[in-house]
Amino acid sequence: MKVKRNIIEIDEELCNGCGQCIVSCAEGALEIVDGKAKLVAEKYCDGLGACLGECPTGALKITQREVEDFDEAAVEHHLKAREEAEEPAEQGLPCGCPSTQLRTFAAEDPCRQANEPVFHGAEASALSHWPVQIRLVPATAPFLKNADLLVAADCTPFAYPTFHRDFLQGKVLMVGCPKFDDAQSYVEKFAEVFSAAAIKSVTVVVMEVPCCSGLPLIVKKGMELAGKTVPLERVVIGARGQVLKTDKLVA
Repeated sequence: MKVKRNIIEIDEELCNGCGQCIVSCAEGALEIVDGKAKLVAEKYCDGLGACLGECPTGALKITQREVEDFDEAAVEHHLKAREEAEEPAEQGLPCGCPSTQLRTFAAEDPCRQANEPVFHGAEASALSHWPVQIRLVPATAPFLKNADLLVAADCTPFAYPTFHRDFLQGKVLMVGCPKFDDAQSYVEKFAEVFSAAAIKSVTVVVMEVPCCSGLPLIVKKGMELAGKTVPLERVVIGARGQVLKTDKLVA
């Protein structure tokens, strides 16, 4: 049934696809499609505008028009279906697919400490575990316990030439893209991580582009959802590989 009510309106010309609005939409009414924020369905939007304050370009506004009425039951079903669709990735495949199988890299040389960097020529790999994708790392993974967490936008290791040496040493890595992945599911994943593991600190490394700016907010919201306070630092990398800015979001 259609009624005249408040609903979100998105100016695609202004939208840069950063995904920050998606993090603030508890109903899951927004998603990124082809690099732009889109309304999934009118019935999922409550018209309260919680997403407005997160948009850095002013692409969102509340308008009043004839649309489907807000359906709370449909929202609940929508969120549950989305959560269930992500469960196989969270739990791993029963066949032990390498992409989801938990691994901690112990030292091959008994004289070397576990998780000490493995050298390949002049360079060293500081990666201590597998998997690394945010969606694939279980919140209960043993390598997360008492970890210093490094959350990286997945372009950063390609732009920054000594990523392993300068950022990854001694840290547990989680990688993702806030533009093309499901931002709300990321918030929920980090909330689970902060609830289940005694994370000591978090460093979020992002690119200078607007679509990366949502990743620190996602981590911060996950922390708040879990009711935790953990030191959180943001590092911004330029497209030419230089560190542009480092700041603390949570002391």
